[in-house]
Amino acid sequence: MKSICVFCGSSPGRHPEFLRAAKNLGQTLASQELRLVYGGASVGLMGAVADAVLDNGGEVIGVIPEHLFSKEVAHQNLKDLRIVKSMHERKALMADLSDAFIALPGGFGTFEEFFEILTWSQLGLHRKPAGLLDVDDYYKALMDLIKRGLDDEFIRPEHGDLVLRSTSAEDLLSKFRKWVPPALPKWMNKSQT
Repeated sequence: MKSICVFCGSSPGRHPEFLRAAKNLGQTLASQELRLVYGGASVGLMGAVADAVLDNGGEVIGVIPEHLFSKEVAHQNLKDLRIVKSMHERKALMADLSDAFIALPGGFGTFEEFFEILTWSQLGLHRKPAGLLDVDDYYKALMDLIKRGLDDEFIRPEHGDLVLRSTSAEDLLSKFRKWVPPALPKWMNKSQT
């Protein structure tokens, strides 16, 4: 594991714990010599995690679409800022550059990015760990929704293990190192159609 993709808000959020967690994650990545791959912005939790990695001597790759770069939210202190045409291209490149994925608190974009990565894992398109850094129970309701999907058999039991969760960056990274991808059975039997 060399590169960790972080999905998170372009806002700092309402509670100071979110900003502290982003900074702590950045410090932890740098101290463990893990490269940060993220959305390339200088604002919100995105900017905080990148600044913390840089301030602690770590390496950062930012990936930002042209339409956001032109709005001057791009992080200007990155040695490696990749400008792409679209959000789709951004997500694909971030996935290719990363060995694991963390979601800090965020909004629709964070949710969508994290769920796309989970879906790709579920379909066998990658075999990389993904986890929620659950600050102040931010993702409790999401975990409840996932449990409901498992209980109501919309999510297979083996796919429930695709979502790792911790309140600590160090613990989540430790879980990543121990994670074994679940065996992927045939996606669907003909009798299920």
